[in-house]
Amino acid sequence: MNSYKNPLEERYSSEEMLFNFSHNNKFRTWRKLWIALAEIEKDLGLEISDEQIAELKANAENIDYDKAAEYEKKFRHDVMAHVHTYGDVAPSAKGIIHLGATSAFVGDNTDLIQIRDGLLILKKKLVNVIKNLADFAIEYKDLPTLGFTHFQPAQLTTVGKRATLWLQSLVLDIEELDFFLETLRFRGVKGTTGTAASFLELFNGDYSKVKHLDKELSKRFGFEKVFGVSGQTYDRKIDAKVVALLGNIAQSAHKFTNDLRLLQNLKEIEEPFEKNQIGSSAMAYKRNPMRSERIGALAKYVMSLTTSSAMVASTQWFERTLDDSANKRLTIPQAFLAVDAILLIWNNIMNGIVVYPNRINKHIMEELPFMATEYIIMEEVKAGGDRQEIHEVIRVHSMEASKQVKVEGKENDLIERILSDHSLKLDKSKLKEVLDPKNFIGFAPIQTEEFIKNEVQPIIDQNKDLIGLEADLKV
Repeated sequence: MNSYKNPLEERYSSEEMLFNFSHNNKFRTWRKLWIALAEIEKDLGLEISDEQIAELKANAENIDYDKAAEYEKKFRHDVMAHVHTYGDVAPSAKGIIHLGATSAFVGDNTDLIQIRDGLLILKKKLVNVIKNLADFAIEYKDLPTLGFTHFQPAQLTTVGKRATLWLQSLVLDIEELDFFLETLRFRGVKGTTGTAASFLELFNGDYSKVKHLDKELSKRFGFEKVFGVSGQTYDRKIDAKVVALLGNIAQSAHKFTNDLRLLQNLKEIEEPFEKNQIGSSAMAYKRNPMRSERIGALAKYVMSLTTSSAMVASTQWFERTLDDSANKRLTIPQAFLAVDAILLIWNNIMNGIVVYPNRINKHIMEELPFMATEYIIMEEVKAGGDRQEIHEVIRVHSMEASKQVKVEGKENDLIERILSDHSLKLDKSKLKEVLDPKNFIGFAPIQTEEFIKNEVQPIIDQNKDLIGLEADLKV
């Protein structure tokens, strides 16, 4: 307990995402890359034996991390430390490990594999949030609620229609995620400065063998696309782009939690609150939106990381510079771990979200009379009244009703005032019928249905194998 522990590991992120960026996954992938490199080089005619490859494979997971640490302290070079560590347990193959390669061969290619696999982990969680929100939107597509502009009461919408606004952001996010995966390129085998000069001698000047090595190795690791050119490293804009993508998901999540926290304050919709959960150490009655607040905290952190990767990409020198390394070790994994946690919490919220229709209707009826004044004026005009005179009558009644609400703390009595005003000629029985909130929600239910059907359901259908997720919180 005397050293710092990363909260993302201890408190928030899933085991699968933690494994994706773990030492074991990273350095086992390094060894897989070295094995594949040797196998393909052998197929292309280099003097590498089956016995050497067999010994590499037999020790692929036999990693002595203490010895690697000793070597790194000696060499001040992490890749060479692991080359020597691997060679110690596979002595017959020691001379052909990393043959012709540079450090970025294992470092960058592994980073790209982790980025791809990390996005696939996130995609499952993102698809489940989309599915949960879509179900919520359809369930409440007809339930009127106050719309807000500037957090001031505005025209009515529905609870389901509001949920489509959260969904719209996620549709943009998953489109961006899919495009990133479709266009992601592998670094492959490029040599020290990207010229593959180290392979010129190995393959006796046969460039076709270098190209085959590059493409074949990339395919073995699941990449159809390979960078056509590179310096020593892959273009660091990849890192900037993926962290920007993660930042966009964080933005969507934060917007949702902002809204939910406001709605929880209004007591209209609440995130789950467990039987033994404590909202406040002092105020026993409190039901704090801790899940939403946790998402907001993590989202702010992820969004802050987008500038870090952008600065790294913009300040690389020529074919390679090492002022990216420490930054990448921090920024990329932690951005993924934080978004992983965000999506887990979001799914957890949606699995237990609570809606209070009566409370929602109470707020509507406090404001609906004011919204009905335009209808009243029009009906009076149709009954033969003077528009300007009627407007003044309604204005006076509205001000008095507003005073009742704001100053006296009483209920909105605007409709009662209008009904008792004998100077108004409108059909008063019809006025009561008009005050059904569903008459003020426009096309919200249809818009909700169409949006889910046309834009959201295809995403769910295309990813139906990803539906289903345990979303329990660590703490």
